[in-house]
Amino acid sequence: MKRIASFFLALVLLTGLISPPAFASTVPWPDNVEISAEGGILMDAGSGAVLYGKNIHQAYYPASITKILTALIVIENCDLDETVTFSHNAVYNVESGSSSAGIDEGDQLSVRDCLYAMLLKSANESANALAEHTAGSIEAFAEMMNQKAQALGCTDSHFNNPSGLNDPDHYTSAHDMALIACSAFENDTFVEIDSSRYYDLPPTKRNPEGSRVYPGHKMLKKNLPEYYPGILGGKTGYTSLAGNTLVTCAERNGMRLVSVVLNGHQTHYSDTKTLLDFGFANFYSVNASSEDTTYSSLANDMTIAGLPAADLSILHLQDNSKITLPNNATFADTTSSISYELPASAPDRAVAQITYEYGGHDAGYAWLLRASKTSGSERAENDSKQVSILENNAESAESSVGETSTGETKGADETGKTKDSALSSTSLETFENGQSDPSLTSPFEIHIPLGFWIALGIIGIIAVVIAIIMFVKFHIEKREENERAERYQRRQQRIQDLGMSPTEFDLIMEEKRSGSALRSNGGRRRSRRRKSLFDFLKKK
Repeated sequence: MKRIASFFLALVLLTGLISPPAFASTVPWPDNVEISAEGGILMDAGSGAVLYGKNIHQAYYPASITKILTALIVIENCDLDETVTFSHNAVYNVESGSSSAGIDEGDQLSVRDCLYAMLLKSANESANALAEHTAGSIEAFAEMMNQKAQALGCTDSHFNNPSGLNDPDHYTSAHDMALIACSAFENDTFVEIDSSRYYDLPPTKRNPEGSRVYPGHKMLKKNLPEYYPGILGGKTGYTSLAGNTLVTCAERNGMRLVSVVLNGHQTHYSDTKTLLDFGFANFYSVNASSEDTTYSSLANDMTIAGLPAADLSILHLQDNSKITLPNNATFADTTSSISYELPASAPDRAVAQITYEYGGHDAGYAWLLRASKTSGSERAENDSKQVSILENNAESAESSVGETSTGETKGADETGKTKDSALSSTSLETFENGQSDPSLTSPFEIHIPLGFWIALGIIGIIAVVIAIIMFVKFHIEKREENERAERYQRRQQRIQDLGMSPTEFDLIMEEKRSGSALRSNGGRRRSRRRKSLFDFLKKK
């Protein structure tokens, strides 16, 4: 056993000396920033990367930043020239003293007018009127809000009104609000309205000559010390329960950042400036489609999941797919994974979603797209061919690739389901060349890190050593058992040589162990026969 223990110790020392090769150190993810608000986030709108977060999934009351989601839904579902009639409920179903543009029951404004009043003046009656106009009632519009939030990937929110006034069932998180804001600032109409420095509303009952509204967001106003160069827009909010809330979007050097501050206490502007300065000073954006040779060079002689790729030029990364990296970091430092689970927001020609990571942080994602679809008869003929090929190869290809999940699914619809991927769809698009391609099942070869094989080898060696120890231990115990049996047989043979039975021998041995009989008789001498027996056993 000493030899075995020594061998095992030497092996452990040897394996301890074996370590994965040292790779070039990467730039750490910057974290030299802090804010005073209870919750906050800084997100790159181009890549979706979270550059900073504090309690990003904690639920808070949003107050009037809710109106960003309200405006986005209205813009997507209404024509800006439609006429909105203000009902009694829209005008008076608000808290006393809350933000208003002075619009009264019976007034008629265009959807465009109402959006300016809501986003710049934060008019609550305008939010109610737009909700009723879009969905028929405030309750129905709240359902649309929750459906839209879920489709954008929100997981911590529930909206109960279009204005954000106090309601225990109306809440959101910094992460969810950033997702909503990123989507809103992708909409040109929203940006045009939200970035305006003023807007003239038409005449109303209370303002027969019309009125001018200005944005409440101080960082938009050049004459104020809070002004921030590069700002695109945003939305302020405040209620007694929510505290100060603020959403801001700014753009510099081709990078668009969204900041969200929740439950601030008069520090919402300084917190926002701190976050934006931190983001622009420490990060930059790169285009994945121009940097990633793994996926963008698919036209080369390659294979996908072991399947031949006759013409991979039909696959390409979506143009302008942004990845966010720390300054001095390179795209080569990122790792990527692929998923065929496509959210509802995926482009029509998407085959897969590629997610990039840097130092344990999500750096962005890109869509792997097919070439534009064919027309008419070519599509009908090739669809059937492609369905047949992909049905035969999808299962084996997916198992070879080892699909990975993107973690948080962005853009899942209200039922939580995602679109069928190109691998399992029974209604596939075909390509400009009219040929089906079985290689769509996976666009890359797996590269397993060396450290994985080293770790696997160490585990294997330890398993072998343990097996050897168990084997030796078994044989030692077996040998000891055999020796005990042999001693027993020899003793039995000696008893027979003395002409005694085992029972007599046991009685004598018991008497010897106790010694009580000898002591009770004053040390009476043993019989000659018993003395001979003991002498015989002693010699043996």
